[in-house]
Amino acid sequence: MTDTAAPSTLHTPRTAHAHQRLPLPPTPPQRIATEAQALEVAARLAEEFRQGAAQRDRERRLPWDELERYTASGLGAITVPCAYGGLGASFETLAQVFVTICAADPSLGQIPQNHFALIQNLQDFGTAAQQQRWFADVLSGHRLGNAGPEKKAKAATIAAATARLHRDADGQLRVSGTRFYSTGSLFAHWVPFRAVDEQERFVQVWVRHDAPGLTIIDDWDAFGQRTTASGSVRLDHVLVQEEDVVALYASKNPASLSGPISQLIQASIDQGIAEGALADARSFVRERSRAWVHSGVEQAYEDPYIIQEFGKLTVNVHAAREVLLDAARLLDAWHGQPVTEAISAQASVAVARAKVLTTEVALQASENLLELAGTSSARSVHNLDRHWRNARVHTLHDPVRWKLHLLGNYLLNGRAPQRHQWN
Repeated sequence: MTDTAAPSTLHTPRTAHAHQRLPLPPTPPQRIATEAQALEVAARLAEEFRQGAAQRDRERRLPWDELERYTASGLGAITVPCAYGGLGASFETLAQVFVTICAADPSLGQIPQNHFALIQNLQDFGTAAQQQRWFADVLSGHRLGNAGPEKKAKAATIAAATARLHRDADGQLRVSGTRFYSTGSLFAHWVPFRAVDEQERFVQVWVRHDAPGLTIIDDWDAFGQRTTASGSVRLDHVLVQEEDVVALYASKNPASLSGPISQLIQASIDQGIAEGALADARSFVRERSRAWVHSGVEQAYEDPYIIQEFGKLTVNVHAAREVLLDAARLLDAWHGQPVTEAISAQASVAVARAKVLTTEVALQASENLLELAGTSSARSVHNLDRHWRNARVHTLHDPVRWKLHLLGNYLLNGRAPQRHQWN
């Protein structure tokens, strides 16, 4: 936290522009040998990233250099399976890594979400050759950044495909369309996305960041999670190699853990926001807040009402984290086994429970921070409102009301959740 005032840019209109900077060429990162080492590396990076988080948010300065350090650390490769030379880290460790980084800077911490979701997609749907190729790329420092779903103004539902694969007059595969909510694509070396082929079948297409006809536009202008660069991707007759198409429709077993694992990552980001807000609330009350006139104490941290509220908040944050890690452990228990419809449903239910609690506690902690810290915490110099802005924007990712519906429908009616990346 800094007392150096800086002009606020939170409400400054910004002109959308195509990216001016490309990711640096991939270089082999550090190889992380154990899960304990992964947690240590995440904790060290979090301390580095925490220092500039408020200023990056204020200035909307994209974390290019920080992401290079993240990649060089080896964290981006921890879930590559052992059979392909990776660590094969557990989902419990993955969740803890996300919580740790996001407690320091949730915008930066969110950027690799699709990278890890795509690693799981490859395990679930890629051919052996595709797995060998792209896992090797990840181990050598490539970043993956999904081009997300289209804005609902152009698509009936969030899962609709608005990119189409087709053959040109020369018989070559091309893809055209538009995508949005493309967290990570601006910084990625590979940009995969869902599309439909000429037979209206769902596929996943992988294109390189510098492919002719691919344009990534930095037009993300939300009031929270401001530096994720979750903007637009345009595809204009981009040439696609046959081996760069993952035939999702060809899977013999549509049940998978891809959706639950994607959601586990989202819940971990929210948990990180909650823990970061709680840490800043404690620091501010201990170091800056003044006691209320009727409290009868000299320091705000001696106020019995503030003490009680911190106690409640601590319980809620801790409870959400434990439910999150319990869901991760369930996914670990099923990982590597044939995934049945029943297992897939149970995985979605377990993660939905966690997602409800992490959503609630992220919003609670980020709002209570300001209430407990007092009027001075609202000064723009501290930029503490970023915690609530981040929580509010990220928890809109998938409506928690539908998570509650999922849980109630499963318990009351025995109805399995629908299969997609948001369940």
